[in-house]
Amino acid sequence: MSTRRFEVEVHSPFRLDLTVWALRRRPHNTIDTWDGTTYRRTLVVGGRPLGVAVHQEPGDDPDRSLLAVELRRRGDEPSNAVVAEVYCSLERMLGLGVDLAGFYELAQRDERLDKLARRFRGVRPPRFPSVFEALVNAVACQQLSLTVGIHLLGRLAATYGPRVPGRSATPGFPSPDQLAGADPSHLRSLGFSQAKARTILLIAGQVASGSLDLDGLERLGDDRAFAALVDLPGIGRWSGEYVLLRGLGRLEVLPGDDVGARNNLRRRFGLAADAGYDELAALGTMWWPYGGMVYFHLLLDGLAGAGHLEAVSGGAPPGSEARVLKDIDTGKENKEVA
Repeated sequence: MSTRRFEVEVHSPFRLDLTVWALRRRPHNTIDTWDGTTYRRTLVVGGRPLGVAVHQEPGDDPDRSLLAVELRRRGDEPSNAVVAEVYCSLERMLGLGVDLAGFYELAQRDERLDKLARRFRGVRPPRFPSVFEALVNAVACQQLSLTVGIHLLGRLAATYGPRVPGRSATPGFPSPDQLAGADPSHLRSLGFSQAKARTILLIAGQVASGSLDLDGLERLGDDRAFAALVDLPGIGRWSGEYVLLRGLGRLEVLPGDDVGARNNLRRRFGLAADAGYDELAALGTMWWPYGGMVYFHLLLDGLAGAGHLEAVSGGAPPGSEARVLKDIDTGKENKEVA
């Protein structure tokens, strides 16, 4: 097994723990794992599975945070090209390049939001590594509790996902190619309904064949991307908005059909008991363009209330820039808030 290590410098405030929890959502997530100090994930780079471990180093500079990244795979040492691709994936997944100065300024004008922003200062908006993974997550969690949806996704990864050799290795998320030829009855045996299995396999087949370009949604505005998403079989309004936020990084989106978000907004912001989609949309407009950041803060608030988060504290002044600082080895420079 070969390894390679490098460091990434991120402008503060940044909290790896909070960002990872916003990404993984539940403690039984076996795809995105967190042991209290290190985030681990299996990615496929250059057609080969790669174990990625990320740890936030303690530092004295209040304006910068340092992430230590270790890559592991069988065979030759990961190349510079592999390091660059992993960095791009982490930048996307952990929001390393997102500037939240505007969000913190907005929060200061709303006492209730400011309290949440201060408590979870340093969280960045997470995204799934691919739009395809965001879509499958949305389908898995439709009309189910998030807890059940995460169980289904873990079974899917354990059955079809890539692995790095080793007893402690966790499965990565399966690619469209890995799912395209799957037997629908096999997904049924994992707990997916017939409709969910059909939707997942149909989308996987279209992406694998090249007839569906999910990456092209990145180039579209919100309205056109949303229209393209809900035009897919089995994708409705909640799923479309969920993918806009968690798959495409559209931070202005506050999913209006999310029951968990509504419940937390009632508790934190006095939302009426009978409030529906239009009321959440109005709040999203009030918090524009950071409705999605409010969504992530509500998720963390729920996780903290359930006792899943470590103690949280404040951070340093906001910033946005991230870059690979040093290669250590070479010395070179829906139903719930989901």
